[in-house]
This record gives sequence, C-alpha cells and structure tokens, in this order.
Amino acid sequence: MMDHLILRVMIKLFFAPILLFALYVQFHGDYGPGGGFQAGVIFASAFILFALGFGLRTTQKAVPPSVLPYFMVTGLLLYAGTGVVTLFLGGNFLDYYVLAPNSHHNAGQHMGIFLVELGVGMAVFSSMLTIFYYFAGREPEISDEDW
Repeated sequence: MMDHLILRVMIKLFFAPILLFALYVQFHGDYGPGGGFQAGVIFASAFILFALGFGLRTTQKAVPPSVLPYFMVTGLLLYAGTGVVTLFLGGNFLDYYVLAPNSHHNAGQHMGIFLVELGVGMAVFSSMLTIFYYFAGREPEISDEDW
C-alpha cells in the first residue's frame, strides 16, 4: 500500500471514470470498436489500480475473491446459453437472427450480440481480477534483505 497522498487522491479521482468508460465500451461494443473483452479488462484495471494504491485487502473487501468464480460461470453461461437458445429456436449456434425473426430492425442480432458481449465482459473481468489477486497475494519466497 502506498502512502503517497497525491497518488491516492488521483486514484480516487480516476476510479469512477475508468468504470464508466468500461461500461461505455461494453454497451457500445456492437456499434463500434470494443466489446466484452476490452470492457472486462478496463473494468478489472480500475480495481487493480485501486489495489495498488489502497492495498490488496481493501480491494478484496470491495470485490471478494469468493465471488469472482460466480461471475466467471455466469459470463460463460450467458455466452453459451445464447448459443443454445438459438439452437433450440431452429438456427445455428449463435445465429442471432432467430431470436427475433420477424424484426426488420435486426433486433435479434442486437440482442444476441449484447448478451454474448455481456457474458464475455463478466468472464474476462473476473478472470483478470482473479489472476491479479493470486499474483499480488502470494508470499515472496525470499525476504528483501536476502537480495
């Protein structure tokens, strides 16, 4: 944990805009560049930045490591579940047009992409944060004095 006041204030200042930008990338991923993977990494980077400034234990109170596997599974189920639903509706796997076949505005395509990208975003966010928790929480093999 850092004791630098200016850095901690700047982390607090940038935390919410980083999360907001991640949500922007997530929800506009089907209209332009971006999507679930990028949004998940940006979302996780906000919490990693917070952990660098305020400590790993404080961040783990905000997002407990025990919750992250549920986010991973939910993201995977959203992705795969969207594909299975399209199979049951008579289309190919992830054939979004069968979600709203009579729509002239490609509503099924937008709905399918939204669900898949949301699932990818959840899975990537939780995976990145889990990897960070494991690396940041490990005990060093040798002490600093032994270097």
